This record gives sequence, C-alpha cells and structure tokens, in this order.
Amino acid sequence: MVVLIPDRFSRAEEMEWVERMLARLAAREERIRRTDEELLARAQRLKSRYLADHAHRVVPASVRWVTNQNGRWGSCTPDDGTIRISHRIQEMPDWVIDYVLLHELAHLVVPSHSADFWELVSRYPRAERARGYLEGISAATGLVLGDD
Repeated sequence: MVVLIPDRFSRAEEMEWVERMLARLAAREERIRRTDEELLARAQRLKSRYLADHAHRVVPASVRWVTNQNGRWGSCTPDDGTIRISHRIQEMPDWVIDYVLLHELAHLVVPSHSADFWELVSRYPRAERARGYLEGISAATGLVLGDD
C-alpha cells in the first residue's frame, strides 16, 4: 500500500497517518469478507422470498465460495445439490451476489437454461440490472465469464 502525504508532515504525523489509513483498509476488508455461512444464509433468504413454491426442491447440500471458477460467476450441480460461487464476486454489490446465487438456486428446480428457468430467475427484481452489471465487468476486464 502506498500512502501519499504532504511533505510538511513530521515523522510522527506521517506514522499516525499511515496507521490510520491501514486501520481504515483493514476495517473495509473486514466488512467485505464474506463467509460460506453468510452465503448459505443468503441462499435461504432468497429461497424463501423468490422460490417458496419450490422449497421442497431447493435444498442445497452446500453453498460456498470457490477460487477455481475462472469461466463462470457460479455453478450448480443439481444431482448433488452443490452450489459454488466465484470469489470474483465477493466484493460486488449485494444485489449482484443475490442474482448469481438465485440463478444457481433456480438450477435446483430447472437444470437447464430453458424458459422455465429464466422465469424463476426473473422473479428477482434486479435480475436484468445484475446481468448488465456482470456483462459490464466482463467487458471492462476482458474476462469472458458466462452464466454457467
């Protein structure tokens, strides 16, 4: 980390300012750090809100962050109920994470990207906005990342 400070600062002021900036950065990272437990709780809230009529089918065995999703934002294996969400979205807005997670939860009901699947996903009010956000990130970073 590089901290730029005015040249007129004394050594004591410099140390105080650097410590203050490092503390702010650590606090920000702590707020951003998201756990698998939080992700599972988020999945349960989304299920209750948007997929309640399919609650008996939307029972993920696990929901977790992974670091090996280089071509997808998330993935779901309907056969065993596992959902994996790319760490690349951990710092994105909550409504984007919710979209990706709901997308994967919907695969527990409809494994394909059929019209029925997209009807489930479209229950999320910010679905189109989130898709646009993710497409923008893909374009800006040069990453070719798909829905699954």
